[in-house]
Amino acid sequence: MADNSLKSLANYSRFVADLLDRPSVIRSTVMVWSDSSYTGTAEGEVLFSNGFSLRMREELDFETGLITSYGYEVYQRGERLYWYDDFPHPNDQTLASTFPHHKHVPPNIKHNRVPAREISFSRPNLSELVREVEGLVKA
Repeated sequence: MADNSLKSLANYSRFVADLLDRPSVIRSTVMVWSDSSYTGTAEGEVLFSNGFSLRMREELDFETGLITSYGYEVYQRGERLYWYDDFPHPNDQTLASTFPHHKHVPPNIKHNRVPAREISFSRPNLSELVREVEGLVKA
């Protein structure tokens, strides 16, 4: 069965609620809303143990089943560890394999970018991001 979670507000809301209903999530403020039947926004913060949190914002197109824009940031005790964004850097050939998806990592986090193979416009990213943070919590 094909994943249809990006095809409607109801489907994506259910996907997010089911995904975040897990023991590793202490609290979540993630909300999914829409002003039309074609587009939506998902935004909020997911709190994990050991002071880890994931802040996220996605712009969604339910008609095409795509994430049209996103930003994901991971923190520990208020310090930003890394972030993902889709701002294009066409002159950076090290990012060409996953263009425009990339991850900002230390050192020099603003300018140090690596390809983000796990991030996509065509499938939900939140599952992978939650697994990634859960790995940090366990480490």
